[in-house]
Amino acid sequence: MDAQGRGRADDVDPADQWVLNPNTGEYELRLGPSAPQSGIPGPRRAAAAPSPSRTGAAGRRTTAPVAPGRDVPPPRRRRGAPPEEPLPGRRGRRPVKQTSKAKKSLLWTGGTMAFVLVAGAATGYFYLKHLEGNVGTTDVGDAAASNFSKDEAFNILIIGTDKRTGEGNEGYGDAGSVGHADTNILLHVAKDRTNATALSIPRDLIVDIPDCRTKQEDGTEKVVAGQEDVRFNRSLGESGRDAGCTMRTVEAATGIKPDHFVMADFNAVKTLTTAVDGVEVCVEKAVDDKKSKLVLPAGKSKVEGEQALAFVRTRHAFGNEGDLDRIKVQQQFLGSLMRKMTSGDTLTSPTKLLKLAEAATNALTVDKAIGKVGTLKDIALELKKVPTKNISFMTIPVVDNPAETVKATVVVDRTKAPAIFDAIAGDVSFTEVKAQEKQEKAEVAARLKGTKSAASDVRVRILNGGAAGGSAQQQLAYLQTEEGVTKSENAGNAEATLARTTLEYAPDQADQARRLADIMGLSGSALKPGKSVTNAQGLPAMTLTLGKDFKGAGVKLSSSAAAAPGVDKSTADKAQCAS
Repeated sequence: MDAQGRGRADDVDPADQWVLNPNTGEYELRLGPSAPQSGIPGPRRAAAAPSPSRTGAAGRRTTAPVAPGRDVPPPRRRRGAPPEEPLPGRRGRRPVKQTSKAKKSLLWTGGTMAFVLVAGAATGYFYLKHLEGNVGTTDVGDAAASNFSKDEAFNILIIGTDKRTGEGNEGYGDAGSVGHADTNILLHVAKDRTNATALSIPRDLIVDIPDCRTKQEDGTEKVVAGQEDVRFNRSLGESGRDAGCTMRTVEAATGIKPDHFVMADFNAVKTLTTAVDGVEVCVEKAVDDKKSKLVLPAGKSKVEGEQALAFVRTRHAFGNEGDLDRIKVQQQFLGSLMRKMTSGDTLTSPTKLLKLAEAATNALTVDKAIGKVGTLKDIALELKKVPTKNISFMTIPVVDNPAETVKATVVVDRTKAPAIFDAIAGDVSFTEVKAQEKQEKAEVAARLKGTKSAASDVRVRILNGGAAGGSAQQQLAYLQTEEGVTKSENAGNAEATLARTTLEYAPDQADQARRLADIMGLSGSALKPGKSVTNAQGLPAMTLTLGKDFKGAGVKLSSSAAAAPGVDKSTADKAQCAS
């Protein structure tokens, strides 16, 4: 390890770089004989080597406790190595002024029931290994991606279980629960990192759970048989189902494949909120819920620990006392938690950052592909790029289960949900994303620059490649009657379904392409230089293929926001009051 350009990993044992500062009584990172001490207190070193990562379900930890007050020996010099010389430009051991670089420690920021974002740089090899030992992993096979790619869109399934582990959780969840999928959010992060969508999945949603292959503790595999028409929360825990079964259930119900999962139980809310000294919430009316023991005055309050858990778990303080109303409250809480964790008050406090790193890693169980702290940090750095104003919170559109006389469960609303699923699968935002945020490569953006032909000179064939039925004919009518693109025709359905609308054109049709792009609000990436096709008159024409992101005739695609009629939506940047 080479920290800030000082010291070499092959000169000093990384585990011996943590030394006791007699002035503060804390252990600090020594990077060289005259290098500055870290301003961030590190973990005290145990006599044993760093404990290995635990595996399996959350709660089985094998990390050995650190012996309090144990002195750490000074850095060891390799046998036969010459005495170490002071670094150039530095004489003696003058006190070193602490700089803001000390604040670049591990940053974890996060979400409902356990999700975290990580940003910043590691303060030492030993501490990274310590954090890695906190994280639990589950091998879910091909239900998860084999690795994490920083260059692609990704979907992470966040699962909060109702398992009663830890002191003080007796009032929540089902007694003796093996840990069902109680709170579920499918988080989609766009490829260009300009936006993200957090889609809540009701635990009482009726779904079909597919057969799923699970790994046993002895290394063998077991196939757990699927079930039809059961609650979503049974996709985890029951009959030995693991998080991979829940991931497969999400894909079967929505058509969206989760790439990874993050799971935690009730304790995550307690530890994460305590680590940041509380999260601000707001209620329209005073709350005194005897069951969850949540007591809050009307207006704004700060909650942490046990009170924060009561806030996200209560079903009797808000709305119709059902799960759907609780989901709305949890989404508001998640937005507030995100704002607090990315606030200057948190980012500039080394103490809070370390508390957050400990709380977050202790709260997590993840799939093996992202079980390394370095990978979790990479995910967090990508998530950190998304502006909070472009993080949308939504719930799968549902209706009461028609098969029930006494309404207790819900089913997917087939009139509204498909548009939501298609937008997420197509990497389309539900918020307005400004053009400058899209960060398109210069050569792609340049496709829109240059002369534009007259609308009457634009020749284009229109195909439906995933838009709603009748879209090609409706867009044709709009172009001809409203925009003067009279040399256009409906060419029927495309051979393949596209997530995004595209316009293919030959080099000598670039001016026509720019005119049509201007009319329709097409981005530079939607323009595909290629070849022309022959239209009904035997003349060369461009090909416009309407994808799933097509919003309707005359609606510009540059609005960047997918339509979600009749679906409640909120964003992470706005504070709301629960009612």
